[in-house]
Order: sequence, then C-alpha cells, then structure tokens
Amino acid sequence: MNGKYTWTLRETLIVAVLGAVFAVLYLGWVQVWLIAQALFGPVTMDVVMGFWFVASIVAAAIIRKPGVAFATEVLTAAVQILLGNPAGLLLLVTGAVQGAGAEAVFAATRWRNYRLPVLMAAGVGAALFSFAYTWIRFDYGALAPGLLATMLVLRCLSGVLLGGLLGHVIVAALYRTGVLSGLAIDHAKRTARA
Repeated sequence: MNGKYTWTLRETLIVAVLGAVFAVLYLGWVQVWLIAQALFGPVTMDVVMGFWFVASIVAAAIIRKPGVAFATEVLTAAVQILLGNPAGLLLLVTGAVQGAGAEAVFAATRWRNYRLPVLMAAGVGAALFSFAYTWIRFDYGALAPGLLATMLVLRCLSGVLLGGLLGHVIVAALYRTGVLSGLAIDHAKRTARA
C-alpha cells in the first residue's frame, strides 16, 4: 500500500498520545468555558470553541497523512468519555464532526500543505462543521439572525486563533525539542532547508 495512506506504529502511538493529552486539556477547558459563560453569557462557547479543534490540527501537522485529523479528534472524544465527560457517547459525534471539518481542509490540499494559513483554515473548517452540527442539535434556527451571525464569526475567529494559530505554536515548540525527528514534519522541514 501507498505509504501516504498507511500509518506507522510510531504515528499511531503519536495519535494515541495526543488524543489522551488533549482529552485531559479539553476537559479542563470545559471548566474555563463554564466560568466564562457564567460571566459573559452564551456566546462564550463560540469564543472558546477553537481550542476544542486543536488536537486534530496538531496531529495532522505532525503526521501529514489522510485521516489523522479526524481520527485524533474522535480518539480525544473517546478518552474524554472514559474520563467521565458528562456529554457521554454524544461526544463521539462532536469529535467526528470537528475532526471532519479540519480533515476536509487538509484533504483540499491533498494532504500536502501544512503552513500556517492552512492550519488556520482547518480551524475555520472545524468551526463551520461544528456550527452546522450545533445548529441542528440546539435549534439555532430559533435565534435572531444577528446573534447567529455573531456566533458564527466568533466561532470562526476562535478556530483561526485557538485552533490553527495555537496548533502551529504547539507544533513548532514540539519540533524544537527534537521529539518529532524522522516524522513527516521533520522530512518537510529538512527538504525546505535543502
């Protein structure tokens, strides 16, 4: 099989580790959201939502293969369920939707471009997919058009900043440590320097 479509054991383990680490971080972020929502109201979810996309973006930028963004976000959701997230199994749908939104952007580049603008676009992709999902789940059609537009813009900006930009910063920091040596990101950076 083509190496672009198969994962090595190391890549699989990286997805598993990122899924577990971000599951814990995502659970902590729920507390941030709840406090902010109590202080600032319901649009707070859209402001902080981008952080819940970052696992897919980080994993995809490191491994650079089809399905990584989607699988990482689903795995992150599964681990959160095991850790006691009260959303239960519905969280798997949320993870799948968010991961699919990010994956769609990487697929549009044929999994060849992981520069910052693409990572930010992946954050927007996850935001748009998740917005469509929450529209259905929470009956957003009943909301005022102005509020809906504000929520969508805030969620997309959050996807850009807390998903794409933060993902880029995390990946760059990990790369500097040397732990990503030999992975697709390392090969791409070495080729770019040559």
